[in-house]
Amino acid sequence: MARIFDCSAESELLPGMRAARGAIGRGELVVLPTDTVYGVAADAFDPAAVQRLLDAKGRGRQSPPPVLIAGIPTLDALAEQVPDVVRRLVTEFWPGPLTVILPARSSLVWDLGETGGTVALRMPDSRIALELLAETGPLAVSSANLTGQPAATTAAQASAQLGDSVEVYLDGGPTPGSLPSTILDATGLVAGTGGIRIVRLGALPAERLRDIAGDALEEPT
Repeated sequence: MARIFDCSAESELLPGMRAARGAIGRGELVVLPTDTVYGVAADAFDPAAVQRLLDAKGRGRQSPPPVLIAGIPTLDALAEQVPDVVRRLVTEFWPGPLTVILPARSSLVWDLGETGGTVALRMPDSRIALELLAETGPLAVSSANLTGQPAATTAAQASAQLGDSVEVYLDGGPTPGSLPSTILDATGLVAGTGGIRIVRLGALPAERLRDIAGDALEEPT
């Protein structure tokens, strides 16, 4: 049965984090707040747990989840190559609502779905998320809702949709935003076949991205 911890109370924060860490270690799912919307998380290096996440959302392997990380050093550990302009972007906007798609290191032993050899990475601006990531390592995280339904901005909304498919809910109160992260695809830049493409406009507008990326950022289509 799912457990919900009110992490706004310090008396529940530590037990909640301990329970979440244990659930991740057992291959179970955890719902956690981020700086955009609530996310449902699984151990990125546990293929069965990632599949459990996709099943809970009603999503297929053709829609692999992004990976949340605790800091820029992990970006270099998971991405095969990080162009200078991408490094400037993450330095400016991490932690924050920016997800960057890059070629994944070929040495990684994981299965996030049909990624085409890429990985989508983000460092969230959330105390609870970052503390959990520091303890568990990279987590596969997708918005905590059923596919096709509105993204959850409270733990109660996430629980209403995902129910007992999740073992632990970390309730950090309403998220500060309701828009998802902006997603950039930098694989064309790495391959030398194009620039940085905006895959999804979210909480971070194109104008702010262009201030840092300049002409490397392609015009949205």
